[in-house]
Amino acid sequence: MTTTTRKAPHGERRCYQAGCRRPECLNAHYRWCSRYRLDILEGRPRRVDATATRNHIQTLLDAGWAQAQISRAGSLPHRIVTSVRAGQKTVAVSTARAILSVPLGPPPADQRDVDATGTVRRIRALVAIGWPVAQLAPRFGLYVTALGGIARGELQNVRATTARRVAHEYRTLARTPGNSNRARNDARRNGWHGPLAWDDTTIDDPKAQPEVDELQILNRDELAAIRRTDIEHLDGFGASAEEIARRLGMGLSTVRGVVAELRAGERRDRMKVAA
Repeated sequence: MTTTTRKAPHGERRCYQAGCRRPECLNAHYRWCSRYRLDILEGRPRRVDATATRNHIQTLLDAGWAQAQISRAGSLPHRIVTSVRAGQKTVAVSTARAILSVPLGPPPADQRDVDATGTVRRIRALVAIGWPVAQLAPRFGLYVTALGGIARGELQNVRATTARRVAHEYRTLARTPGNSNRARNDARRNGWHGPLAWDDTTIDDPKAQPEVDELQILNRDELAAIRRTDIEHLDGFGASAEEIARRLGMGLSTVRGVVAELRAGERRDRMKVAA
């Protein structure tokens, strides 16, 4: 037997729109239509052009607001602000009023979202000493995809609770190297700096520069070794030379040459075992 879950109570237009034709739902629908026709006749549109609303949102973002802050200030669901930014042509009058009522200027001082600089640097520093994102995410209470996006610098702001959690865990993990060479290689390839490049007084300052020891800069042989390790790793999972070259941003001929060397080495190992 199949059961259905009601999405709206009887007596509301939503119930009529869901297919119910009970008298109270029909009456709710007729009342809504009557009010709609009256609004049209008296020049009170239900929707307006979204351009002014979208421009207001962009001005707030340029002033340092996060989209989540705009949603909260206007008492609107986050998805509505996202839809307006995505370019929808019209917007409900109530939505336009809510967004346009958010005052221009810097975001509120008691903001729930903070600058992501320190959080990004802490995550990258942990990856640089061997902590992969997949191991860090559960410690921070985040999904792997979300933490990866922060590490790549895709967000200008993060939740204050996330920033505090990362900073708390960082104080412990930064003293204990992880066990992932792949994480270290990824960090080196991306130019991410370890904990020694930062101290507590600079890591959250967007204007601060890392203190990089010249010995930490990779030479040509070290970089080649890292790339060879990455190629060997992907080749072990059956990736084609074309796919490896695309993912690592390397020349196809270089990848094919390394793969050929790996195959030759495997053959020599087998011959030694057979002998």
